[in-house]
Amino acid sequence: MSATIKYQSIINLAEVLGFKDLKAIEKNGILYITGMANSEADKQMVWDAYSKIDPEMRGGDLIMNIDVNPLAAPKEIIYEVVKVDSLSKIAKNYPGISWKDIYEANKNIIKNPDLIHIGWKLKIPVK
Repeated sequence: MSATIKYQSIINLAEVLGFKDLKAIEKNGILYITGMANSEADKQMVWDAYSKIDPEMRGGDLIMNIDVNPLAAPKEIIYEVVKVDSLSKIAKNYPGISWKDIYEANKNIIKNPDLIHIGWKLKIPVK
């Protein structure tokens, strides 16, 4: 199996996330992926996708050089609270974000960080 086929899901994810200057070139069985992510969270999502394909990162058939665009405007993510949620559970879905970050971004509606309600639309800060 070629490295391009093996890691096609990573290339697709980078495209969906809108990476700038995305290039995927295979040479001598090694896939080189370069590009610029819009945020650290997007960059981390690509690395997480890689770790699912090669958990120990020992394949030796992929080299990624992903930078973060310093001019990219931070994205605002809106999350709607569901029945089983807590700020900690929500934060686990966003690499680099803690429950305190979500609380601080939503102090206008969250009075007690241990009490959130179904249907609330919370801002998730993007770092």
